[in-house]
Amino acid sequence: MVIWIVRAVFVLLVFSLLVSGFSEGGPFNFRDPSTFTLSKTIAFIGCSAIAVLGLCIDLLVKRKNLAALAGLFFGLIVGLLVGLGLNKILDFAYETYSISPDSDLGVAQDGIKFIINVFCSYLAIVFVMQTKDDFRFIVPYVEFSKVTKGMCPLILDTSVIIDGRIADIAATGIIHSPMIVPRFVLKELQQVADSADRLKRNRGRRGLDMLNKMQSDTKRDIKIEDIALNAAEQAEPVDQQLVAAAIKVQGKILTNDYNLNKVASLRGVEVININDLANAIKPVVLPGEAMTVKIVKPGDQMGQGVGYLDDGTMIVVEQGRNYIGKNLDILVTSVLQTSAGRMIFGKPDEENSNGRNSRSDSNRPNSG
Repeated sequence: MVIWIVRAVFVLLVFSLLVSGFSEGGPFNFRDPSTFTLSKTIAFIGCSAIAVLGLCIDLLVKRKNLAALAGLFFGLIVGLLVGLGLNKILDFAYETYSISPDSDLGVAQDGIKFIINVFCSYLAIVFVMQTKDDFRFIVPYVEFSKVTKGMCPLILDTSVIIDGRIADIAATGIIHSPMIVPRFVLKELQQVADSADRLKRNRGRRGLDMLNKMQSDTKRDIKIEDIALNAAEQAEPVDQQLVAAAIKVQGKILTNDYNLNKVASLRGVEVININDLANAIKPVVLPGEAMTVKIVKPGDQMGQGVGYLDDGTMIVVEQGRNYIGKNLDILVTSVLQTSAGRMIFGKPDEENSNGRNSRSDSNRPNSG
């Protein structure tokens, strides 16, 4: 509402200036054609064009970038200063060569100055906008700085906080980037903790406990922030708000939600998925390797036995059903990577099992 009031005041101000300019006694009085000099005409056209252009840019550009606007104004100021200096040189040349104001060059002096100002402003704006990331220039509330990769903030979503593994990962010291929990994520977490469903309520309380645990550790750089979103973005689901927040702070999203991963990828936002990280650090097993596993339950197919590694990786053993509750030496036959994780398939290693059994028999005392 306030921005539309400002726009209305701007339009009324421009309109009043035009009316006063064309009124009697104004610089553009129709009743006195002699007032229409070349310089006044150029000034009138230029000012009107700038006012209309500024209003059109304001209305058409919905998402404005503060750094881009600051670069635009800085380039404009530099260009006008350079143009002012060149205009002084032009005045000195006119005085040196005694060019008459009534001559063709004299009449065109104001037009030449205007072209010089426009040309210098254009070059300065283009130069600043193209090189603002390669130097540092500080003005009030705005800082141009070279973009550095690797230290962008990590934005945590509700699922990764409830999951809890991020607390252990951060405790290892591998994360050096600041972690941000948007205020709307905390609100959603509180709503889950207050849910009437007991399972959801427990998950929400676990997430709040994990967040308190991470905040109490001074070694972790984690904070809750109010990220400014417009009215349209605030009305969207939390996943869309997370993507919009990541774009505003130029950060990455930390989650284990597969759908959020896809949505963020479509909008060009980088995502770190905890599940992908967990799968990446699991030990690599190649076909033909020997290992020992405890068979804990039967498999889906006849004769299969199922065991698990310490990291939760499922191992399916052919002809392993008879060894339920026992440790079994197996040979890895294949490894399958799925969206749910990694699965290892194997078969009993009869050679190692027989060798171990024979060694056990040789160590037994001779009863004869």
